[in-house]
Amino acid sequence: MNKNIIIIGPAYPLRGGLATFDQRLAREFQQQGHTCSIYSFSLQYPAFLFPGTTQYSTEPPPEGIDIRTRINSVNPLNWIGVGKELRNLRPDIIVVRYWLPFMGPALGTILRKVKKNRHTRIIAITDNVLPHEKRPGDFQFTRYFLKSCDAFVTMSDKVMQDLRRFEPLKPAKQVLHPLYDNFGPAVSKAEARQRLGIPLQDKVLLFFGFIRKYKGLDILLEAMADQRIRQLEIRLLIAGEYYGDEKTYEELIEKLGIRSSLLLHTGFIADSDVRYYLCAADAVVQPYRNATQSGVTPLAYHFEKPMIVSNVGGLPSLVPHGKVGLVAEANPPALAEAILQFFKLGENYFIPHLRKEKQQYSWTNLVRTILQIADDLQK
Repeated sequence: MNKNIIIIGPAYPLRGGLATFDQRLAREFQQQGHTCSIYSFSLQYPAFLFPGTTQYSTEPPPEGIDIRTRINSVNPLNWIGVGKELRNLRPDIIVVRYWLPFMGPALGTILRKVKKNRHTRIIAITDNVLPHEKRPGDFQFTRYFLKSCDAFVTMSDKVMQDLRRFEPLKPAKQVLHPLYDNFGPAVSKAEARQRLGIPLQDKVLLFFGFIRKYKGLDILLEAMADQRIRQLEIRLLIAGEYYGDEKTYEELIEKLGIRSSLLLHTGFIADSDVRYYLCAADAVVQPYRNATQSGVTPLAYHFEKPMIVSNVGGLPSLVPHGKVGLVAEANPPALAEAILQFFKLGENYFIPHLRKEKQQYSWTNLVRTILQIADDLQK
């Protein structure tokens, strides 16, 4: 039976991984015959809370997706109005994204209004339950949001464990983060490097995504200073916008004397350019201090790029050691050893395992899980 589904979460003209995910999920619901629209944010973050340059995309809007920019994250009157609007629309299912406690009051209030129609089933995709960077109010805001939901989908063991601290009994299922397959097909390494101005013969690692403290770029920079890595002339391509103190990283680069080993593309990477960065790399490095799951992992799977990840959170379970990549402790010496081991084995060693493992990461599976939870809630 076809359903009327509304996704609550970031979408165009907002940019970033959450918006990309929500739009791809909406398209999957549509392809399976359901009606799906997205309720996004007219104001996602106040400017003083947003660490990047802009929250908005310069890309063209996604075709065929109904996106309604309704939610103001800091205006309680707006929350009540949006909640009433959604309550009256009576969608069969609301799929709501939860990634930051700051959003708890807005989303929790909206959903409490919706629940009054006694029809809509509310399923939260919890990217994080507890944030990477802790702030006052995290527990209270998260508890307020979770109480408004009927069931949950998580994408890592760590998030499921965190969820069960708050909601031990409500239905919850875990799925693998689907592949980001909406950035276009892979291109050859030669074409990608020509586009980015990187010599084809270079050994290149990629750090991709917003630069935040928990992602451990400083750990990776210190690993790059290892004399053996310098002798092999391994280069690090850093592709992503600073979401923190750029000066700290610049000072570390100067102190280590590794600027010549770096390719710094520290601005926002447009969707249309993502494939070139992934395809130019020999491997993707995620040197995170802590992690739940990462959107970079399914991106690497899609473009069949081996990964070097730190042994934290959900990363080791997503990156089987010695098959699709290597797992190392989150410190410079261990990471340096993993980098050396990778280049000793070679990129092609990992490709067959990547191709086999990536088959588990499907949007169809995520949609099937959401619909099954909704059906179970009606019984």
